Amino acid sequence: MTHKMDSRFDHKKLEPEIYKNWEISGFFNPDNLIKKGVIKKNAKKFSMVLPPPNVTVILHMGSAFMLVIEDIMVRFNRMRGKKTLWVPGTDHAAIATESKVVKLIQKKERKSKHDIGREAFLKRVNDFAIESRATIISQTKAMGSSLDWSREAFTLDDKRNLAVRTAFKRMYDDGLIYRGDRVINWDPKGQTTISDDEVIYKEVKAKLYTFKYSKDIPISIATTRPETKLGDTAIAVHPKDERYKKYIGKTFDAEFAGEKISLKVVGDRNVDPKFGTGALGVTPAHSIIDWEIAKVNNLPIKQVINEYAQMTVGIEGVKGEKTAIARKAVVEWLKKNNLLEGEEEIDQNISTAERTGAIIEPLPKLQWFVDVNKEFIIPRSSIKGIRSGQRTTLKKLMRTAVKNGQIKFVPKRFEKSYFHWIDNLKPWCISRQIWYGHRIPVWYRKNTKGKLQNERIYVGVDKPRGSGWKQDPDVLDTWFSSALWTFSTLGWPLDWVKGKAKKGSDLETYHPTSILETGYDILFFWVARMILMTTYNLGEIPFETVYLHGLVRDEKNRKISKSLGNNIDPLDMIALYGADAVRMSLIIGTAPGGDSKISEDKIRGYRNFSTKIWNASRFVLMNYDKTITARPVYTKYDKDALKQLERIKKTVTEDLENLQLHRAGEKLYHYFWHTFADKIIEKSKPRLNSKKLSERAAAQKVLLTILTETIKMLHPFMPYVTEEVWSLLPNGHNAKKNLLMIEKW
Repeated sequence: MTHKMDSRFDHKKLEPEIYKNWEISGFFNPDNLIKKGVIKKNAKKFSMVLPPPNVTVILHMGSAFMLVIEDIMVRFNRMRGKKTLWVPGTDHAAIATESKVVKLIQKKERKSKHDIGREAFLKRVNDFAIESRATIISQTKAMGSSLDWSREAFTLDDKRNLAVRTAFKRMYDDGLIYRGDRVINWDPKGQTTISDDEVIYKEVKAKLYTFKYSKDIPISIATTRPETKLGDTAIAVHPKDERYKKYIGKTFDAEFAGEKISLKVVGDRNVDPKFGTGALGVTPAHSIIDWEIAKVNNLPIKQVINEYAQMTVGIEGVKGEKTAIARKAVVEWLKKNNLLEGEEEIDQNISTAERTGAIIEPLPKLQWFVDVNKEFIIPRSSIKGIRSGQRTTLKKLMRTAVKNGQIKFVPKRFEKSYFHWIDNLKPWCISRQIWYGHRIPVWYRKNTKGKLQNERIYVGVDKPRGSGWKQDPDVLDTWFSSALWTFSTLGWPLDWVKGKAKKGSDLETYHPTSILETGYDILFFWVARMILMTTYNLGEIPFETVYLHGLVRDEKNRKISKSLGNNIDPLDMIALYGADAVRMSLIIGTAPGGDSKISEDKIRGYRNFSTKIWNASRFVLMNYDKTITARPVYTKYDKDALKQLERIKKTVTEDLENLQLHRAGEKLYHYFWHTFADKIIEKSKPRLNSKKLSERAAAQKVLLTILTETIKMLHPFMPYVTEEVWSLLPNGHNAKKNLLMIEKW
């Protein structure tokens, strides 16, 4: 016995020490790999941005799952000698963060943000975000994530703010950003607009009411929201519906629940004659679909619900009441006037706000929008099928970049969802009525000349000169800034000169990024919008591959959540079993796009595997005698074992190249435990004690070779225990005494 090794791998003590050594080395930064001669300057690149975690959320199993997948990819490519960059950062998550701080102030001080004032409130939010970011970073490090912290970014920092202002100005000048009236999704609890993608649909039981507006109007309609009918300005029917043909073009006047209404009958081919009565009450101010009908038919817009979801017109019991209460009063009025023809219970999907849970009210608002259908000239394009100087649209750019194969989805099935979303994409409402976030770079000033008064508008990257200018009070949708993430983190717009990246800049070296790895649940929120923003601003794709992972579920296949009481804190599990065990438990059994099943038992099982690696390594090293210089004589079994090792190396490499991480992990687990530890080591024991030095030399050489190569392959999956074993290998096998994280694959 010639090599001493502790009887166990003390993860609580060693994991922080190992991570600190990685950081001290500077090798998370590819620039240092080049400077130290670890890789060549002209080496191929592998780049990836971390999907920036929300500053209000601590590490959970979903984010741990993401970190594990990405770190495996990064460590594998770094060991292959590539210029490997993984950019870290956090997201200011405007609505969620502001809402969190508002609640904290209300609870502690019984004050609103308006009591405190905009500037003082924003300072509080920034302080909260800074503290939260520090927590998130420490938790991310605990997972073993080999991110280049020297390039850390924040979606609301100065560099990202410059990128946002630059992108806004460019899009405004091209006519792609405009200010206009349109029905939007209004969150009455959060008091702000939200995008279509931030709407959560919940299935509830609802009543469908069939009635006439008055006895003098011969057409019946059906709706689940009779209170909104006080704002109706038309009745839509199919133009070929024989029941209603004769009424098209006519106008009916009536008094409905205390409000005078005037209804024009219009023909619309989108009305389904077989659904309900075949007639649709058109409420342009409170329905996005009806807003479109009103535009086509030049109908008036009549708002009857305010920003607090209260009725502004109607009889007593309706006016001034919340919509749910007003609905009951309108139904009673219909019954009293013998206008209600029927009611039935149905299943209905109601729209709720993702962040606050409030029921959405569609309201007409003057807002800022991105027009996805407007044509513009793209000055530069490396997108196949889109020429430089060609007229195109944002929708066409988004579709072409995936259709032409430049951006690949893993799994491929998500392409269908992506194209479906683009086909149904409406103007993107980008203004939010909150204080925290990127302030819209637009200023207004009233000009008075004689009796005439008009408002000047200034849109710019910098503030306008002169006095009297007031900046737009709204902020931009968080997804506007995070949509710039792949290139704003790499130096845009400062390193983008005359339509191309500066020579030698990060933007030139690492963009487009190699892969984007994220959850399939934000395919439309983030992935699609990054493709939109990058193809427009740079004329190139943001990433070559999109790898989408699923949700983390418990052993009963239920989504992990606090409400179900099945939440597993990854930090608690790391403290108990080590980060390596948590990492393996999340990746094994999880194909691309699939959900990961997790339980404490599963994590404990991979802690046993970590222990197996340590014990097997300890046995090999304690039985290694460097004084034996005899020439090894290999048996057929030895040769077959080494051939099998080469096959494993080949298939594991292929799996990792093809992003089949779970397969590579499973193969390594079974090979190390059931082949190497259970068979090869056991069979070698008698020969390690042989009196023939040539036999002993062969046995220990085979064991050390397999251990060395397997530890390398396991490193991307289980970086801590493998790094520690690597540091204990005898000279000759770890000749340069480099860290395993930069050892050649």
